[in-house]
Amino acid sequence: MASTADVNVGSFIRFNGDICQIMEWQHRTPGNLRAFYQAKMRNLRNGKLAENRFRSGETIEVLRVEVRDLQYLYRDGDNLVLMHPETFEQVFVEAALFGDAMKFMKENDTVQVGFESEVAIFARAPKTVELEVTYTEPAVKGDTANKVLKPATLETGAEVQVPIFIEAGTIIRVDTESGAYMDRVKK
Repeated sequence: MASTADVNVGSFIRFNGDICQIMEWQHRTPGNLRAFYQAKMRNLRNGKLAENRFRSGETIEVLRVEVRDLQYLYRDGDNLVLMHPETFEQVFVEAALFGDAMKFMKENDTVQVGFESEVAIFARAPKTVELEVTYTEPAVKGDTANKVLKPATLETGAEVQVPIFIEAGTIIRVDTESGAYMDRVKK
């Protein structure tokens, strides 16, 4: 156990049975009241932000989390097989840790996984990925007055909304957090 003085931005703590990452950590000393720490933290299980106050000197369970960059090899049922690029050690990680970003991932992508005593507690897909459009309807000639979007199927099977000038075979950049089209990749 550690005290509030040992916590910093980026620290991982166990709060109400969940693992949380500290996003903001401020020491406050209001006029005639006791000092406290104001924390904004992200719950790693569901991704929600929460705020809480901790008394100065209060004990908090700080976790030692090791974040590793791993290469995504393939899917095996409900798990993903990831490999450490230097030691070639293979690790099984639950696909559910990646959430909706899983549908934009393809083999050989580099992902970040956080481990607490060799147990994966969170996983992050790359922020952006470049994927090929495998199918989309052809554009209607003259329909350029507004910002018109149409559905497009990507090489991973995911579907995103793209501008009408995107055709099948085009490589586009997609934000994995929101699932939104960003731009066309010129190669």
